[in-house]
Amino acid sequence: MTRLDLRLVVSHLLVAVVGGATTYLLVRGLAPNLFEQQTHMGAGGMPGGMGPGQTLRAQFISAVNSALVIGVLAGLLTAGVFGAIAAYRLTRPLDALGAATRAIARGHYAVEIPQPGTLELDALADDVRVLAGTLRETETRRTRLLGEVAHEMRTPLTVLDGYLEGMIDGVLPTDPETLAQMTAETRRLRRLAEDLSSLSRAEEGRLELSRQLADLRDVVTSAVVRLGTQAEDSAVDLTVTAGDRTVPVTVDPDRIAQVVTNLVGNALRATSPGGRVSVAVDLAGGRAVTTVHDTGEGIAAADLERIFERFYRVSGRRRPPGQRTSDGGSGIGLTISRRIAEAHGGTLTATSPGPGQGATFTLTLPLTSAPAG
Repeated sequence: MTRLDLRLVVSHLLVAVVGGATTYLLVRGLAPNLFEQQTHMGAGGMPGGMGPGQTLRAQFISAVNSALVIGVLAGLLTAGVFGAIAAYRLTRPLDALGAATRAIARGHYAVEIPQPGTLELDALADDVRVLAGTLRETETRRTRLLGEVAHEMRTPLTVLDGYLEGMIDGVLPTDPETLAQMTAETRRLRRLAEDLSSLSRAEEGRLELSRQLADLRDVVTSAVVRLGTQAEDSAVDLTVTAGDRTVPVTVDPDRIAQVVTNLVGNALRATSPGGRVSVAVDLAGGRAVTTVHDTGEGIAAADLERIFERFYRVSGRRRPPGQRTSDGGSGIGLTISRRIAEAHGGTLTATSPGPGQGATFTLTLPLTSAPAG
C-alpha cells in the first residue's frame, strides 16, 4: 500500500503526462496542415526537391516539436511541484490527527485536536474530539466505579472480619443474630459480584436467556410483591396495577423480574417517606408495556439518557437514612436492565418533568400473540 502523499504526486504527474501527450499529438498533427493552409504552400506547391516552402515547413515542425517537448517537461515539473505541495498540505493535518489519535489510544484524552481547515477533515477532527471526550468521561466513571466498588467491598469485609475476630476471641457469641448479620454482609458482596458479572455479559452480548411463554402480569406482580417490605421500611406507598387482560410474552422471567426489581428498587430509593411508587402492566400499540412511576426526586433532562450509561450515577441523589451510598447501587443496574430489554427485542426508556417532580420508566416488550379477551 503506497503513501497518500506519493499517490497524490503521481496522480498529478499522470494528469500532466496525459495532458501533455494529448497536446503534443494534437499540435503535431494539426499545426503543419494549418500552417500550410494559412500560407497557401501545400506539399505540391514547389515541385522538384525541397523548395523554400518545404524548408520553412520543416523548420516550423521542428520548432513546434522542440517547444512541445520543453512545454511537456515544464508541465511535468510544475505538476510535480504543485503535487508535492498539495500532498504536504493534505497529509500534514492527517499526520497531526494521527498523532492525536495515538495519544488518545495511550490514554491522553485531553490532547489538543488540530483543526485542519478543510470541510471534510474538520468533520473528522470533530469526530475525533467527540470520541476523546466520550472516552475521557467513560474512563472517569470507570475510575470512580472502581473506587466505589472497592469501598463497597471494604465495608462488608471489615464487618465480617470484625465479627469473625470477635467470635474467635470469645467477645461475640455465635448466635443466630450475629450469624444473620454476617449473612447480610455476605449477600452484599454476592450482589455486587453478580452486578459486575451481569454487566460484563451484557456488554459482550453474552446474556443467557431461558425464554418461555409467560403472562407479563404475573412476572411483574411477583417482582413488585417481593419489594413490599422495602417499601414499608421506606414509608412509601407501593402499588401494582396489572389489569384484566392477559399479556402473553416469550421472555426469561428471571431476567424481566431483575429489570422490574431494579426499576422499582431505584424508585423506592428516590422517593421520600410518604411518597408513592406505582407499577402498571398494559397493552399499547401491539406491545406489552410496563411502567414504573414515582413521585420522587426526578431526573434532569440532561440525565434522562445518560442514566443508562455504564458507571454513570446522578450526582446529588438523596441518601436514605442508614444507607452508606447515595443510591445504594454501583451505577450499572440501569445499563444491565436496558441490555436485558434489548436482548428480548424490547426497549427501556425514562421520562421526567424535571428534578423534584418524579420519574417514569417504561419497559416495552413484543407480544407473543394477540391477547385473549
